[in-house]
Amino acid sequence: MDRHLDNDQRAVSSVIGAPIDSLSWSQVLTCLAIWAAARESRYVCICNVHSVVTAHHNQDFAKVIREADMATPDGSPVAWLMRRMGVSRQERINGPDLMWQYCAEAAQRGESIYLYGGMPQTLEILQRKLLEQFPGLTIAGACSPPFRPLTTEEDAAVVDAINASGAGTVWVSLGCPKQEQWMAEHCGRINAVMVGVGAAFDYHAGTIQRAPLWMQQHGLEWLHRVCSEPRRLWKRYLVTNTLFIVHAVRQLLGR
Repeated sequence: MDRHLDNDQRAVSSVIGAPIDSLSWSQVLTCLAIWAAARESRYVCICNVHSVVTAHHNQDFAKVIREADMATPDGSPVAWLMRRMGVSRQERINGPDLMWQYCAEAAQRGESIYLYGGMPQTLEILQRKLLEQFPGLTIAGACSPPFRPLTTEEDAAVVDAINASGAGTVWVSLGCPKQEQWMAEHCGRINAVMVGVGAAFDYHAGTIQRAPLWMQQHGLEWLHRVCSEPRRLWKRYLVTNTLFIVHAVRQLLGR
C-alpha cells in the first residue's frame, strides 16, 4: 500500500455522496501503522449510516469526510451499498473492532496510543482492560474532555500533552459528528493519527453492552442500540435509516 494513500491513488466509492475507501482490514491496519510510525498528522473517519446521511444533508460535515485521510465503511448497509456498486468483497470496517485489533498489534510493536473522549470512569476501566488484554501496550495518556467547548488555552494544553506523549495514534470517542469535526480541526496540529471510534470506549469498558455477534454479522447492531437506549436513539435511527434507504435506492437506480 502507498504510504500516504494520496487522493489520486485511493480507491473510493460514493456512498450516497460520501467518498468511502475500498480497503481490506489488513490494508487499513498497515496504513495506520505506517502513518503512526512517522508521527504524521492524519485523521480517519469510521462512517456508518448516520455519518453518510449527515454528510448528505450537511455540507460542512461532508467537507470533513471528504478531506479525511481515510474513511472506512462502518455499518453493514454502507459496506453493502459499496458491494452493490462494484466493490465485490468490501468488508465492514468498524471502530470498536479496528481499535481492538490495532491495540493488539501496537502492543507487539511497543507502540504507544492516546485515548481522548469518554467519561472519566469509562476511561479508567478501559485503560485497565486494555492493559490486561495487551500487556505490552503503552497508553501514553488519556483525557476525558468536558462537554462544553474548550477554551483556547485548554485546547492548546491538550494538543501539547498529546504531542509530548509520543503516541502514534489518538483514539477519539466523542460521537458523531463531534469527533469528526474535532479531528479535522486538529489535523496539522496533533502529530499523530486520529481515529474516530464512536462508542468503542464504552463497548470495550463494558459500560454499554454491544450487540451479540450474530446481530453484528447480520447488520442489526443498530437495532440492539435502539433497544438499549430507545428514548435517546429511536428517532435518530428511524430518520437516518429511512433516509439512507431512500438515497441508496436513488443511487442504485441512477447507475
